[in-house]
Amino acid sequence: MSERRDLEILARLVPEGSRVLDLGCGNGELLAHLARARGCSGYGIELADANVHAAVQRGVDVIQLNLEEGLALFDDRSFDVVLQLDTLQNLRNTERMLRETARVGRIGIVSFPNFAHWPNRLRVLAGRMPVTKALPYQWYDTPNLRTGTFADFEVLARKCGLAVTDAFGLHEGRVVRRWPNLRASVAVFKFEQR
Repeated sequence: MSERRDLEILARLVPEGSRVLDLGCGNGELLAHLARARGCSGYGIELADANVHAAVQRGVDVIQLNLEEGLALFDDRSFDVVLQLDTLQNLRNTERMLRETARVGRIGIVSFPNFAHWPNRLRVLAGRMPVTKALPYQWYDTPNLRTGTFADFEVLARKCGLAVTDAFGLHEGRVVRRWPNLRASVAVFKFEQR
């Protein structure tokens, strides 16, 4: 999460005063912003040592944990909002993590690079894997275990019993609601358990 405008757009999805769990919180930038600007509290979950240290330096309460192990240390509905921003594509068991997100939080917010964005389609049509701001790695050194599309997530949400309450794309700091599967480099979904 580095683009300031995207961070502010995503922060507005979180109700003021919420108790937040940020899965894959990185350096804690968003949680620190939520605490400062929206009066939120909560925890970040992060695996990388450098990110854990950076989050602590920002004053964020962070737990070093591998998300592949699940969220068993948290009770049902222990958070108002659970964030998975730019994390889902790095996990082996996405279905399980979405269900865990819905279990521990009243609201889930997910974002991930939208592989169906039109420049990505052109690059694949030319026979190459895309390298963009949202997908900045070559195919052979990417931390992403999978790529997904805006349209694909809607199918997965239904399969997991989630009710999508808001869905839009982001591109260069702008919200994309018209044809987000084609026009957005990042997909964003807000959901609840049905």
